[in-house]
Amino acid sequence: MNLPKLFRTSSFRLTLIHAGFTGASFLVLFAVIMWSATRFMQHQLDLTVGAEITEVRTAAGSDSSTDLARAVTASIKGAGGFFYLLQDRSGVMLAGNMPALDPVAGPRDLQHQRRFGGHRYRDVRGRGEPTADGGYLFVGTDSREVHELRESVSWSFLLGAVAAMVIVLIGGAWMSLTVLRRIESMSQASRDIVNDGLKRRILLNGSGDEFDHLAVSLNAMFDRIQVLMDGLRQVSSDIAHDLRTPLTRLRQRLELAQMQPLDAAALRMVVGATIEGVDAILATFSALLRIAQVEGGASLRHFEQVDFSELLQTVAEVYQPAFEDKAQHFEQSIPPGLTVHGDRELLTQMFANLVENASQHSPQGARIVLAASTPGTGIEVSVADDGPGIPEHMREKVMQRFVRLDSSRTTPGNGLGLSLVAAVANLHGISLSMADNAPGLVFRARFKPGGVYSPRNHASPQR
Repeated sequence: MNLPKLFRTSSFRLTLIHAGFTGASFLVLFAVIMWSATRFMQHQLDLTVGAEITEVRTAAGSDSSTDLARAVTASIKGAGGFFYLLQDRSGVMLAGNMPALDPVAGPRDLQHQRRFGGHRYRDVRGRGEPTADGGYLFVGTDSREVHELRESVSWSFLLGAVAAMVIVLIGGAWMSLTVLRRIESMSQASRDIVNDGLKRRILLNGSGDEFDHLAVSLNAMFDRIQVLMDGLRQVSSDIAHDLRTPLTRLRQRLELAQMQPLDAAALRMVVGATIEGVDAILATFSALLRIAQVEGGASLRHFEQVDFSELLQTVAEVYQPAFEDKAQHFEQSIPPGLTVHGDRELLTQMFANLVENASQHSPQGARIVLAASTPGTGIEVSVADDGPGIPEHMREKVMQRFVRLDSSRTTPGNGLGLSLVAAVANLHGISLSMADNAPGLVFRARFKPGGVYSPRNHASPQR
């Protein structure tokens, strides 16, 4: 692993930041413990020295310099570990085992090195008190334990801090390497996908961590891109195949008109037929553009609360004359008060296509039913007919662009109506299904539950 690359990773920089905070925490903890331990030891020494001063004064029986000198001398002979000093008001030493001092009252530390009577004095903590005749009494004890404690705590914290920093840095390097390996594997997989095609996917290690979640999201994105690319290739192929015939016929018609002498009436007929052919081709391209816009999600900004019952009623009323012209029996069952969240224009186009498709591919006298219901917490709309239906193996294919059944080749259309239905349904999260109506076909569109509709009135369905 390249060390400069490792040091540039964000995880290693976060490790360094964490190490800095850890070191600062160690310093704060060290200062608190050092202060607390020192205060405790000094307090204990002050209590010991205070008790010894009380014993000296008690042994003296009075506060005169003569009695105190006798008591100090006896204390020096009787007990070790303490340092005594008694001096008069002029600073002359009267008794004791340490040199004269400035007469400072209260606790004091003597941390300078001195010699007196063959002894070396260092790190003495004691207490000085004035006597009744203006003298000065000082009693102290060795405070080396305080300094030894400080040194011990300092070394312990220093070693602990070094060990903690080493552990943090090693752990940070290990984490950085782990993260770097995962990122590098995902980057390599992405490069392989770019070079070898969209069939490759990023592997998951099964840990369920954030990298697995990212890999799942990226794989879903690649799946969607593959679907779109396959759709684009299919559309390109379908356009080249399905528009070749009408364009060829259009060219032949114009070529014949050019080769033959035509009067004004015949020329108008040729021009009219040519315009119809061009209009059909333009309608095909308009439908393709509409499907592309819907699949691209451009209509999401037009989403609003839609009176769904009124929308279905409008579709039924618009197509009622067409049913009457073909002597078809049309029935509707639409409960009032249904609302959905979506694009009103697209939803109208979707259900208009379904109703028109049922009418167009059903014979005269057929029965067609447009019904809406609210099973559970969702809305389901069905368009049923008793026409020839669609074979089961073709039900998914007819949702693709330009796919038409052989029996429908002689009827007007371009095979894009159900493709637009599928695109609108996908945009609105509507699940589509087809089933045998025995005879005929029933087409069901179900809105997902969870706030897509809110029935205001559960009145009985109307016919």
